[in-house]
Amino acid sequence: MTNLSEQKKALRQKVGHIVQDLSEAYCVRADQAILGHIIALPEYEQAQTIFCYVGRGNEINTLPILQDALHKGKIVGVPKCIGPGIMEVYRIFTLADLEAGKYGIREPRAGMPLIQPEHIDLALVPCLTCNRRGQRLGYGGGYYDRYLASARFVKALLCRARIMQDEIPIEEHDQIMDMVISEEGVVVLK
Repeated sequence: MTNLSEQKKALRQKVGHIVQDLSEAYCVRADQAILGHIIALPEYEQAQTIFCYVGRGNEINTLPILQDALHKGKIVGVPKCIGPGIMEVYRIFTLADLEAGKYGIREPRAGMPLIQPEHIDLALVPCLTCNRRGQRLGYGGGYYDRYLASARFVKALLCRARIMQDEIPIEEHDQIMDMVISEEGVVVLK
């Protein structure tokens, strides 16, 4: 491979095949264990405002996390794509505040309140794959790297252990996470 972009593309294809072969039973067990690890985190317990994506397709099912945070009275923010490579975080009050948006991703419906980054305490971040050093490979749009570039909140990466890779091609703009959460536990990096 001659450049990082080609390496990332090849790794996305490799991991895509691994994800397709994961059993539904494994994914359900892994997702439940990940939820348990998140709920047990002091950072989650103490967070007044959390930012969490809505998993889709083969991604981690984050709806129970969102529901738990709402039930506990936390302010819950969900990302919304507002332009090429640009997203913002909007508050939801119930799961009914979500609707199908760009790329089929459930996002806050129009009119929900904007949450400024400085008000977020904890972000639960998706990836296609990652390693235990907090390096992530996303889907290639750069939405999260741009949003997280000036983040002062704790960034926790969610990933099932079976799709983690040892080496992730990293570019200068790629954001490193503060912790990695899989069904096997939590790795705190910062």
